[in-house]
Amino acid sequence: MNFQKANQSNTRFEAFAADLAKVLGRKGREEPFVDYSRGLIVAPGRKSVEPLATVIAPAKVAAKHQSLLHFVGQSEWSDSDVLNKVREKVQPLIERNGPIEASIIDDTGHPKKGKHSVGVAHQYCGQLGKQANCQNAVSLSIANHHASLPIGYRLYLTQEWAKDRERRKSAGVPPEIKFKTKPQIAMDLIRQAVAQGVSMGVTLADAAYGNNTVFRDDLTDLGLTYAVGINPTTTVWAPGTEPLPPKKWCGRGRRPTHLRRHSRHKPISVKKLAMRLPEDAWQTIAWREGTNKDLTSRFARVRVRPAHGDTKRSEPRPEEWLLVEWPEGEKEPTRYWFSTLSEDTPFKTMVDITKLRWRVERDYQDLKQEVGLGHYEGRSWRGFHHHAPLCISTYGFLVAERAIFPPLEFDVSTGTFKKFALPKNYRPRGSPASHSASC
Repeated sequence: MNFQKANQSNTRFEAFAADLAKVLGRKGREEPFVDYSRGLIVAPGRKSVEPLATVIAPAKVAAKHQSLLHFVGQSEWSDSDVLNKVREKVQPLIERNGPIEASIIDDTGHPKKGKHSVGVAHQYCGQLGKQANCQNAVSLSIANHHASLPIGYRLYLTQEWAKDRERRKSAGVPPEIKFKTKPQIAMDLIRQAVAQGVSMGVTLADAAYGNNTVFRDDLTDLGLTYAVGINPTTTVWAPGTEPLPPKKWCGRGRRPTHLRRHSRHKPISVKKLAMRLPEDAWQTIAWREGTNKDLTSRFARVRVRPAHGDTKRSEPRPEEWLLVEWPEGEKEPTRYWFSTLSEDTPFKTMVDITKLRWRVERDYQDLKQEVGLGHYEGRSWRGFHHHAPLCISTYGFLVAERAIFPPLEFDVSTGTFKKFALPKNYRPRGSPASHSASC
């Protein structure tokens, strides 16, 4: 290891964390903030509070453990203020390699046992790829092709959890928090970012969000451009077609205002439309470098009008792009997107920006594996929403380091920090080994 660089990284980290700590409201919160953040980098293995205390203060583990527990689980500081400060510090460094190109909505699951940890429920867990007991959180990230950073993070509560007064009280869920769908939570994060003047670029999301018509309409109402996934059953008016105009008024009753369709004039699914496209509509396009070769696939795009709910409208929806991916060798198309990118957007540019969602997958991988995003063992709403920005601020420092130094000089997954080993006699509280040792 280059110890000069290690010392320089540690010095920069101390300054970075100390500056962030200024938004916490009280001077006494600065030390536990810096300690917690440092522990997330240097502690090996699981990064729950006790291992952090063990590596930060090996001679005073119990006192440090209590200090960090209080700071993350009970201390009244704003997670939003911390995330805003992280963005203010890191975004300019990301933009050294170009402007923000995308704002990415996604959600991530944290497997969790029991039923009392805030928000835990049997639901789809992306980390496991199946239904499981877990917590799910919705995030908003900003990105360009060189780096990305989460700037918003909020826990999703199922309807059952949101209505359970006893569990809400036990977990300290604020009274103003009501049930919201994931797309609604995502729009709250987006509106907050827009109100703060954040550069948003093109909004990207998968079909869990993009298939929601209200979500897309809200993005348009905010003046944002999007490229969002949709399901193959989503219906559209094919190129050159649109819903029928309202019926002619006969002079009696209310004047008809709603658009119409009938059995011989109706929209079709995007899958059917894609399957009917001629061979020359498909192009092989590369969108980024992979480990061994460029990532490529076959794509087609056409101008369509989304059809959902148009029989309750008086005017057809505007045309937008339908982008379809059909990899070579597959029996049918595998992915579909709606996009409001301009008509003159080059095909390769459209594919390139739409596929930029891969950056948030890299974020989650590093956040979980390197700084312990899913390792918090507390049960409270406040603790969950304090641990996450602490992880994100630490990750933000690592992103900033990578923006400053070439990839060959700095690796986000390891940095240049000295990793501390837990003491040989360390046993987590409550483990069988710790009980036998105390007898």
